[in-house]
Amino acid sequence: MVERVIAACDGAAKGNPGPAAWAYVIADSEGVPQRWQAGPLGHNTNNVGELTALERLLAATDPGAALEVRLDSTYTRDAATKWLAGWKRNGWKTAAGKPVANRELIQRIDALLEGRDVTFVYVPAHQVNGDPLNAIADQAASDAARTQQGAGGTAADLPVPEQGATAAPRTRRPAAASASSASSASSASASSGSASSAKPRSSSGGSRTLAARFPGTCPCTRPYAKGDTITKVGQSWGHPQCAATQP
Repeated sequence: MVERVIAACDGAAKGNPGPAAWAYVIADSEGVPQRWQAGPLGHNTNNVGELTALERLLAATDPGAALEVRLDSTYTRDAATKWLAGWKRNGWKTAAGKPVANRELIQRIDALLEGRDVTFVYVPAHQVNGDPLNAIADQAASDAARTQQGAGGTAADLPVPEQGATAAPRTRRPAAASASSASSASSASASSGSASSAKPRSSSGGSRTLAARFPGTCPCTRPYAKGDTITKVGQSWGHPQCAATQP
């Protein structure tokens, strides 16, 4: 039996529309990140970034496993859980009779949701003590939008949010909405969530350091443990003493 998967997805647009991107991070059933992916979308809107992030996440996860999707886009959540069935009945027209925006993307999401156990959990964006998975996805999408380059990896090289939480989310959860298939929408249930934040501190050399949120591997190939002091080592994170050896 495949365990439940917890994940987060996010989109970004620098200007909206502007340079845009999508990103997701996939965790295990305890909320500990396992892998992440981000990609550019050229000049586009934030809504396209958000929808694309969900589409890529659904395509990258086992359809046989129950999936919890954490996201800060009410538009994407409501498109998948509240509006989709009505749009399909109306021939992909809104209640006002206008064509549904981003129809092709939403149709692909509809197909990927078919027959799956997916729960959507709304989490507020850009919170210092916010959801840590959302913070990682947000940073990955922002980086990809800025550079217009794809990126991805494992828990060893997660994007480090400028603001975010350190602890994997394992406690009470925010409001959620379920979609058992693309043709049905489930009601949302309200609750609250909490997580602790990473507090950067300075090393003797003045470089930004922080306590590792998860175990990882330094570019020197030696590991570091959760809670160890780490800093930027080249394009990754690792032991402060190794930073001086990087160009």
